[in-house]
Order: sequence, then structure tokens, then C-alpha cells
Amino acid sequence: MRNKQIYLIRHGETEFNKQGLVQGSGVDSDLNELGQAQALAFYVHYQHIKFDKIYTSALKRTHQTVLPFVEKGVQWQPLTGLNEISWGVKEGRSVKAEDNMQHYYMLEAWRDGMLDIKVEGGESPLEVQARQQIALEHILAHEHEQTILICMHGRAIRIFLCLLLGISLQEMDKFEHSNVSLYVLNYTDGKYTIEVANNTVHLAPIKQQGQYA
Repeated sequence: MRNKQIYLIRHGETEFNKQGLVQGSGVDSDLNELGQAQALAFYVHYQHIKFDKIYTSALKRTHQTVLPFVEKGVQWQPLTGLNEISWGVKEGRSVKAEDNMQHYYMLEAWRDGMLDIKVEGGESPLEVQARQQIALEHILAHEHEQTILICMHGRAIRIFLCLLLGISLQEMDKFEHSNVSLYVLNYTDGKYTIEVANNTVHLAPIKQQGQYA
């Protein structure tokens, strides 16, 4: 396997993010105005990188985040294996106090190794990682793609980083993220290392313009 560098970002803000509504894989929302500005800011900062390929989930908010690169001519492929975790019956809903408590106890259970627990109608971390493994094998099979950009989702990124680094899913919550934050990973001799973690320097122009509330 030849060396590979992965730029991994979360999608830009949506109205669901802004309003604190649950998205998951079952809600195919668009970027809002801030999310579009975040996507453009990322493009402006990293347009000099010669990406060989872009991979995203099958959901619009990831497509729209990388659109400036696609319009520039970078090849792009959506993979359903990169979709956000399904939050089942909670998707599309506002988060209530009882939801916060249930979510807290579920996260605690995941940290304790009970990784098959899931929301009614949703997915467990183990199920998400299983489909991510298939997507990763597809990505790694294209050895000529040495510098790639992947756009995903918050919980999915935490699970994916555990997969890439070969660590337990019990550690996934240590990986912080925000909309269009960046991780850079290097793949050498069958092993991934993190070079950049949760970087948002590219969003500084937006913050200076007062576009963050």
C-alpha cells in the first residue's frame, strides 16, 4: 500500500444544527447560510491542495460542503457507508430533557463497552463501523488516490477515526469536532497517524466578519 493522506472534515452548519434538532442519517438537510460560508472558507483556505478524489456520505449537507472543489473539477464519489449514525425515532425532533438523560446514559454505556446499544429504530456504533469498514476498503483499494478529502458527520467521524487508528470505539468521544473542523491523517506502512486534529483556522475570516452568533 502506497502512502495516503486523508483530509477529514465535518459538514457545514444546517438549520437542524442551529436549532438543536436531531439529524442522523434519516434527515437529508441542506446547509444554511452560515454552513455555505463555512464551506467556501474551507475551499478558499485549502484550494491549493491537489486532491485526487473527494468522498462524502450520501447526504446533501456533505455534498454541499465540498461543492466548490467539485465545481473546480475534483472527482467526487458519495458512499452510503460514510453516512451519519441513524438516531432512529429521535431524528427530526428537538432535544428534550428526557432525551438528554437517555443520551447521556447511552454514551456512558458505549464508554463501558456496550457498543451494541442503540436508539429504537437506529444504529449502534458497531453497526456504523461495519459499514464504514466496507467504505474504507473501497477508498484504500484506489492506491493512485494519494491525497483525498472526506466529508462526513459528527458521530460518524468519531467512529471512523477509531476505525482508522485501530482503537476501541470506547474511546470515540475523545475526538472533538465542530462544523467544518478538519482532521488530517497520514497513512504509511499500514498505519494511520493524526497530523492535525479538529482544526478550524480556515474559519477565522467568518468569525472576524461576525457571522458566528
